[in-house]
Amino acid sequence: MSWLRKFAPEASPCVGGSTTNRLDVPVLLAPMAGVNDLAFRQLCVECGVDLTYTEMVSSKALSFANEKTRHLLDRAPNEARVAVQLFGHEPVTMAREAAWVEDQMGDALAYIDINMGCPARKIVKKGDGSALMTTPDVAREIVRQVSAAVEHPVTAKFRKGYRDGEDNAVEFARMMEDAGAAAVTVHGRTAAQFYSGKADWDVVARVKQAVSVPVIGNGDVRCGTDAVALVERTDCDAVMIGRAAQGDPWLFACVKAALKGGEEPAMPTVEERVAMAHRHAEILSRRVGNNLVYMRKHVMWYLHGIPGAAHARGELNQCVTLADFDRVLEGLLEDRSRIEAEEAAYLGRAVE
Repeated sequence: MSWLRKFAPEASPCVGGSTTNRLDVPVLLAPMAGVNDLAFRQLCVECGVDLTYTEMVSSKALSFANEKTRHLLDRAPNEARVAVQLFGHEPVTMAREAAWVEDQMGDALAYIDINMGCPARKIVKKGDGSALMTTPDVAREIVRQVSAAVEHPVTAKFRKGYRDGEDNAVEFARMMEDAGAAAVTVHGRTAAQFYSGKADWDVVARVKQAVSVPVIGNGDVRCGTDAVALVERTDCDAVMIGRAAQGDPWLFACVKAALKGGEEPAMPTVEERVAMAHRHAEILSRRVGNNLVYMRKHVMWYLHGIPGAAHARGELNQCVTLADFDRVLEGLLEDRSRIEAEEAAYLGRAVE
């Protein structure tokens, strides 16, 4: 049995319907820079995710005792354990800071993950993230030294390859396993693709067949049906969800239900989405105070597709305080009610 299974509770309070445990694998929130704030992770846990990751944490910044970076390690009230993803390219620094993280977090640390997949130019140009796929000896040494420095498991997250047309994930996964990685996460796109095109799940399957450690599948899981298809095609040991969860923490309840063979919960109503956006902002305000500029993108994700949301975008871009966001959210609901009333009146006249 995969050691990852210990992070999957037998039942989640947010997952409805009968279950058969058909595909009982953990469902993980991907480490997303600028997204996985403490408030968002708290909401994802409430909605059924089995394990969250911090935003990716710079080992170099930790070595400088950067307080802003250290705060990324803080846990939400309902996070029993959290995985911490480190990025960097200096094995000694990463090993030292991984040991510091372990010492600070104790049993709250699930495991240390090494970022070898981020395609952002500002990360890659320093030799970090997905650039490590072009320097496999460095990547292997990072995993070797970090594994030797900590008692918790060490995992690696990487992509299908670095450049367009490259597919060296199997060879890379074997190297990470040999270096001491306790599990690997495979995103089925190259770094050059960023997030365009379609994720190649077959590469996840090939890695699963090639290594003996658990394999986490990542890429293009947008609903419960996608998660079931990913597990059935690849036999992966866990499912990781990233961008699809932005503005939709309910997705984890749907995925968990589908994997367990149960009925997926109904999609959230407009009122529920607006309420969740408010709650996210409220939790964040208690954390950082009344400067919530960072919250703008989250609110836009929550409101995506709601009638009137496009019109509200301009106002949202001016929001700073919790009161600002509440004013826009309340106005959106009022506009929606007015539009629905006008549509109902129009349809009534048409029937007459």
